[in-house]
Amino acid sequence: MMGWLPVALLAVPLLGALLLLISPALLRPVLRGYGLVFSGVTLALAVTLAATFDYTQAARPQLTVDQPWIPGLGLRFHLGVDGISLPLVVLTALLTFLCFVYLSWGDARAPGQLLTPATGRPRALVFTLLVLEVGMIGTFLALDLLLFFVFFEVVLIPMYFLIAIWGGRGRRSAAIKFILYTLLGSVVMLLGLLLIWAQTGTLDIVALSQAHGAGMSRGVQVLAFAAVGIGLAVKTPMWPLHTWLPDAHTEAPTVGSVLLAGVLLKMGTYGFARIAIPVLPEGAVVIAPWLGALAVVGIVYGSLACLAQRDLKRMIAYSSVGHMGFVLLGFATLTTVGVNGALFANVAHGLITGLLFFLAGAIKERYGTADMPSLGGGMLATLPHLGAVLTFAAIASLGIPGLAGFWGEMLALLGAFQPAEVLPRELFLVFMAIGGLGAVLTAAYFLVMLSRVTHGLPARPALSLTATHSAPGGAGAGPEETGSGAAESRPEALAAGAAESEPEGGRRPAEVTETGSPAPKAGAMRDIRGYELVAWVPLIVLILLFGLWPKLLLSLTTPAVQTLLGVLS
Repeated sequence: MMGWLPVALLAVPLLGALLLLISPALLRPVLRGYGLVFSGVTLALAVTLAATFDYTQAARPQLTVDQPWIPGLGLRFHLGVDGISLPLVVLTALLTFLCFVYLSWGDARAPGQLLTPATGRPRALVFTLLVLEVGMIGTFLALDLLLFFVFFEVVLIPMYFLIAIWGGRGRRSAAIKFILYTLLGSVVMLLGLLLIWAQTGTLDIVALSQAHGAGMSRGVQVLAFAAVGIGLAVKTPMWPLHTWLPDAHTEAPTVGSVLLAGVLLKMGTYGFARIAIPVLPEGAVVIAPWLGALAVVGIVYGSLACLAQRDLKRMIAYSSVGHMGFVLLGFATLTTVGVNGALFANVAHGLITGLLFFLAGAIKERYGTADMPSLGGGMLATLPHLGAVLTFAAIASLGIPGLAGFWGEMLALLGAFQPAEVLPRELFLVFMAIGGLGAVLTAAYFLVMLSRVTHGLPARPALSLTATHSAPGGAGAGPEETGSGAAESRPEALAAGAAESEPEGGRRPAEVTETGSPAPKAGAMRDIRGYELVAWVPLIVLILLFGLWPKLLLSLTTPAVQTLLGVLS
């Protein structure tokens, strides 16, 4: 009866993108609110989807659409939602809407505001984000293997341009690395999907999941799981296929980093739950110990890499490698507890890391740099509200009980303590111990970050938010970089603040950034702005809600997990 909802979730952002191509001149005066409207309608549809969902039947696909797509090949346009995909659909719509809130409101001269002619190509940016939303939501709704692959690939092109056009100084090389890694992984995944099709004669995910590998030999399942798993692991990303991620996050604009961490990484892990494990159960049993081993290596590696970082955005990027390691460890246990933990950690990571990247962007806007030693510390004294929210997000990410980051990691480790009977328990106990060490290291690098950034006495004042910025497509720095040169070249006398005497007339000499633009004035403290608060508060509330009431998510995913594992409740 409500089968139109999944189609509408794709049609609304797609319509918004197409109208930008058809009538660019007519829409230019309302461009700053245009994406906000279409992403807001999409979020309303996602909330309606959650409201009409039958939570007593969370294990089966609901609100399905199943129409012929390419009849000659037996391909169908098959969409639907169950307890596994529903949270991710809502998360995607929410984060996209909050990104438009961040871009559309506030002072147009602020460095994070890319929807202005001064920063270049605002219409193209709105178009890119709307197409990206279509691909992300479609991936979580698709119930046909080839349709899943199409949506999985659709997101690559807009994310490439988001990094390459609106990113930082090294945006082009980062974007090229991103597209090459992910396309290579996708080719391998496509081979695995075609192998499944050749062996079973169908691409219907529901039918394949219910068959639990029937019609495929053990060897074929292992080969198909390895091929599909490699493609998913690149997007996750799993060590050692993660090397594209730090560069992409560091160079991406704030909204690009938020969507990359909050949604795109979830597409890889979602594929394990939707396709690899239920469709190829025997292959999952063989590969699971290897998947667990790579997962715990990623947990420890990501934590150690974070300890070595100076750049705040790069540190958060490496933290994602570690957190996704816990997700993969949960899947590797092949237990209801472990897979539930993986799915919970997926959602929690999207909320927490999305908030962290919003904060990293705000810090870079104010200080002109994300280099932690250069920030000078003392943010709780100079920008107390921003410093407090950063502290909250860091504590949530390191897994304190009562916040969303705790439950996923704890359940993944608990699943490793008692893995599926077909798996070697002694080996998974070792994985659990290593994962526990990684959790300790997670606390270490976040505490080190907070000690560098928020504590102590401020060594230098924050920058004003009224800096002018060069166009992203120019030869200079990207839209979030301008001002960094001035931040690092300011005379030492400026750090003395009000105690320093000023030149005649009460004004300091004009300073110039590396790109030749006027540098922002020193000493002007701007704490959290109104539109930033609107963009961040929903994430803070959900982090608290899922941390204090984990059953809200677990009751939704448990029946679906039991079904995908072949366990009848």
